[in-house]
Amino acid sequence: MRKFHPSFFLLALMLIAGGCATKKTVIDNPAASTSTGQHAVDEKNMGISSRQTPTGELPIVKQLKASEVKTDNIVADLTFNLKTDKKDVTLPGSLHMRRGEAIRIQLLIPILRSEVGRLEFTPDYVLVVDRVHKEYIQANYNQIDFLRDNGIDFNALQSLFWNEFYMPDEASFSAVKAEDSGGETVLLSATKGKFAYSWMANKNMAKIKQTDVRYTSSTKGTSLLTWQYNQFQSIAGKLFPAWQSFQFSLPQGSGAKGKVTKVTLNLDDLSTNDKWDVRTTVSPKYKKIETDDILSKITNL
Repeated sequence: MRKFHPSFFLLALMLIAGGCATKKTVIDNPAASTSTGQHAVDEKNMGISSRQTPTGELPIVKQLKASEVKTDNIVADLTFNLKTDKKDVTLPGSLHMRRGEAIRIQLLIPILRSEVGRLEFTPDYVLVVDRVHKEYIQANYNQIDFLRDNGIDFNALQSLFWNEFYMPDEASFSAVKAEDSGGETVLLSATKGKFAYSWMANKNMAKIKQTDVRYTSSTKGTSLLTWQYNQFQSIAGKLFPAWQSFQFSLPQGSGAKGKVTKVTLNLDDLSTNDKWDVRTTVSPKYKKIETDDILSKITNL
């Protein structure tokens, strides 16, 4: 059986895994510019402390939520780059997101601009389409072991792509703690069982610059994720990161041999365009591939 395009399915694996488990890892990005002067916030009113307020939410968390983009649609041209120890792939594409409904990445052939494949997340299912070999997978989150076991759902993925503060099943987490280094950065953290979340926030912008998650299994080891944000641009009256980069590694015992993969998304021509179909209809000529079979192929690329 043919494999899906390797670079596309490595991306699929990264995004499928992106809402789950990971550790705090800081990756320097000197090439990405940092915006600090826009939408400045009075630091005296940020309410930095090492504990929650009586209402259960730190003032800085309220500031972060207040600064989130409120539009229902974000659409952008995309330059996608994937790096592993053996690959360095760059492809053009597009990003379409509709709040509460869909996150879609389309990858294109350079110059020709014809579609190689697409990855689509909805609240109910994950869809991966290979245009080259006319194959696809579609499954709900519970049908994919890795997603189900690590508590990954659409809301977790949406928070990462939209640069939002979010914790699944928030009431069951420990109190969010804040550590103020005295500079422009505040480190927020929370834990739940085998999960440890942290958010690095810029006080001046009231924006998340980095989200990290760690998931530790006594039998499989630790999965690591770092999702970074930069080059904030104005859209719908708020700031949104036009540069996003995430690095993910599976534990040694997962079958992925501890491989580390880094994906960078450079966005251009950001808009709130809502004139696009929110669901992909797969042609009956395409062959559906069993989920477990495909995920096995992905992790062994």
